[in-house]
Amino acid sequence: MSTSPEPAPAADEPAPAPAPRAGEPRLLVSLATYNEAGNIAALIADIQKVVPHADVLVIDDNSPDGTGRIVADLAEKDPRVHLLARPGKLGLGTATLAAMKFAMAQNYDYLLNMDADFSHPPRYLPGILAGMSTYDVMIGSRYVRGGGTENWPLPRRVISQTVNMMVRFLLRMPVKDASGAFRCYRVGLLREANLGRVRSRGYSFQQEVLFRCHKAGAKLGEFPILFENRRAGSSKVNRKEAVRSMSMLLYLGLRNVFGLEPGRR
Repeated sequence: MSTSPEPAPAADEPAPAPAPRAGEPRLLVSLATYNEAGNIAALIADIQKVVPHADVLVIDDNSPDGTGRIVADLAEKDPRVHLLARPGKLGLGTATLAAMKFAMAQNYDYLLNMDADFSHPPRYLPGILAGMSTYDVMIGSRYVRGGGTENWPLPRRVISQTVNMMVRFLLRMPVKDASGAFRCYRVGLLREANLGRVRSRGYSFQQEVLFRCHKAGAKLGEFPILFENRRAGSSKVNRKEAVRSMSMLLYLGLRNVFGLEPGRR
């Protein structure tokens, strides 16, 4: 007996999300955006090609270029896409903390954070996720064998390497790349990581969050990536904020050396 195929959904109906495989961890990919209209739709599409069962959360700081509207349109059609619209430019650190709170509240297993400008290529997602079978935090690392940066000016390379040397010495973390944002966290570990004590809101945020995870007992792993230049838009690096962040890392490092920073919550 023959059966007729099910009708395809109408063009204006949301596409059904792929059903997760049995036992597959629930994954949330977070993207903090400010003026990323030239990147965001293509990036979300590429993420979904590589990890089709992942949900994507975009935290947009009221981008004047309409990034939030693009994501809102995508979310109407795809239940895997979520938008957290904020009233103004509140910064990368608070956006990442918002993603962590969302992941904990919604009981995801993993939170994977990426930059929204294609400097973190989605092709590395399978390798980073594979490491989560062993580690609590997996870092997309520029400074392990096989990793690197593309077309970075010498001053930026020197500053990045210096910051990471300082972090290893003062914060006692056994990683080569503590400053990149391309990371996957075990959400259960984030619940133990004293995130309420995070003071950084600028560029030192990535190092401090990793430090809080390390103090909570996280096993830290690294997977090599090539950090690529953004495809569209302009860099948001600010020299004044970089100096402020270095000062924060020095403050945290000295507190750690003298045993003043607590561990598990």
